[in-house]
Amino acid sequence: MRNRNYLDPRNLLRKYKRLIEEANVPYIPFHNLRHTHATILMRMYKNPKIVSERLGHTRVGITLDIYSHTNQEMQRRSADRFDKNFWN
Repeated sequence: MRNRNYLDPRNLLRKYKRLIEEANVPYIPFHNLRHTHATILMRMYKNPKIVSERLGHTRVGITLDIYSHTNQEMQRRSADRFDKNFWN
């Protein structure tokens, strides 16, 4: 990647598609990789502010709104852990 042209999003997508074809793996839209990355970070209990910054969101609220399904799972796990620790 010595050539700075890879910084252009179109070139990045072209390279990505070429690599997918060469690897003979199913195509996954590039944006889905971003979503997966953020979801994994949230499920790892990473600070939402950090996830938000990595995604380039202007406000952490945007990240929390988009990944609310992850937060619901986190809420359930937290409640289960609290219940277990409280009663034991």
